[in-house]
Amino acid sequence: MSLSPYDLQSNYGDVTPIDQDDGPSPIAPIAYSTEYSTAMSYFRALVRNNEMSKRALDLTSEIIKHNPAHYTVWNYRQQILFALNENLTAELDFIKRLARDNPKNYQLWYHRQVIVEKLSDCSNEVAFVNEVLDDDAKNYHAWSYRQWINTHFNLWDDELPFIDKLLNDDVRNNSAWNYRYFVVFHDPDVAEENLIESEINYTMEKIRQTPNNISPWNYLRGILEKSSRDIQELESFCKEFTDNDINSPHAMGWLVDIYGNRAKNGDEQAKEDAIKICESLANTHDTIRKAYWEYRKDELATPSS
Repeated sequence: MSLSPYDLQSNYGDVTPIDQDDGPSPIAPIAYSTEYSTAMSYFRALVRNNEMSKRALDLTSEIIKHNPAHYTVWNYRQQILFALNENLTAELDFIKRLARDNPKNYQLWYHRQVIVEKLSDCSNEVAFVNEVLDDDAKNYHAWSYRQWINTHFNLWDDELPFIDKLLNDDVRNNSAWNYRYFVVFHDPDVAEENLIESEINYTMEKIRQTPNNISPWNYLRGILEKSSRDIQELESFCKEFTDNDINSPHAMGWLVDIYGNRAKNGDEQAKEDAIKICESLANTHDTIRKAYWEYRKDELATPSS
């Protein structure tokens, strides 16, 4: 079936189409194609009659191919699939074909989740997500869907090795770092001290590869906060990237926090060191955040009441 008015009329001759009502004088009407407008007119009529039929399903297929972001059509398609007890595995193939050209279409990902949950079978899903991430390792929808798969079906064993591969390919993959945090702390009882220590060492090595990459620095801070480890422990590590020609603004910012904490306890030397680093960041190493570092400097210089 196509979306031509002729084919629609021949397949739905018993249906009275319902045109879109934009009011008597629409200010900015959307320039839909004739084929799409005609198909939607028949679709509205089928929805009004709550028709659950093969021809209604075919019509949703055609409309979705032309407008894969049409949430209402996806929702009605789900109702038809379940009412007719259609082959849901075949539906996954339909979604996969559409995903090749629409990998960041939210409606498509949500529809796939509904179908997989109905099937109670995720055997093809990791491979599907991997295929999408191979093409775009930072696809937000694919990562969100992967989180759902692992949470819903309790699939965790292979996730850290999978993330290791992505970070070995691109250590700046912020999506992979975010997902790593999700995996490590998905179960508080699993994140024991030995795992925390392993993650700290792992992240430190990644930082040594790219000390100006903010992603592992943020991940390391999250690990410390989640485990109640003291940031003071990493003073020597931070100095690896400030006592030479690297001068990583992220390491310098950490030292501001470390020395600032000591300054709160009356350590005047730490206070002077923190202020000096703030000046260096504001004027040389992180000028894009000049106002922030000047604020931090004033905060340090102001006596606490």
